[in-house]
Amino acid sequence: MTLVMGIVNVTPDSFSDGGRYLDPDVAIAHARLLRAQGADLLDVGGESTRPGAQRVAPRVEQQRVLPVVEALASEGAFVSIDTMNATTAVAAVRAGARLVNDVSGGLADPDMLTAVAETGADIALGHWRGPSAEMYARADYADVAREVADELDERVAAAADAGIDASRIVVDPGIGFGKRGAQNWQTLRALPALAARGHRVRRGPG
Repeated sequence: MTLVMGIVNVTPDSFSDGGRYLDPDVAIAHARLLRAQGADLLDVGGESTRPGAQRVAPRVEQQRVLPVVEALASEGAFVSIDTMNATTAVAAVRAGARLVNDVSGGLADPDMLTAVAETGADIALGHWRGPSAEMYARADYADVAREVADELDERVAAAADAGIDASRIVVDPGIGFGKRGAQNWQTLRALPALAARGHRVRRGPG
């Protein structure tokens, strides 16, 4: 089964929408439109992960996303929180989010996997080799598809060690994250093989 994820970037510097939805009311209206147009779940993020982006404090991130998450969840929407911060993940799940979308696969915050395990939420583990400020510094692969799959297996194992059941895990090959153009295409062509490893696959925008 294929589900469509609507992206709601509550940031001033998103690569995909130019910060049009920084105001919570505007973000909520945009999310409602995406849902009306057929989005099955809504991914709310308060920190840009575009190439070169700098990290923001969790406090700022939460000020941006929590009103949006709470409003959408109260309307019955399936809400995903796009964050690399454990404290934001926990706060968003308390506000109604049902999926934590961590593009770093739990590498950016050592507390993430344990924190998500305790919430009962599902988690999407992204393939990641470093922060957006140095997005392509580690884009060196001998066999990008195999290495992405193997590194995701390591994140799945880490999530399992933290107490997250396999049924709660989604893997994301991280298109655009630490991969250049041709590497992204090679990774996309290998999606069937990645799915064959047994986990749900999220193909996010890159």
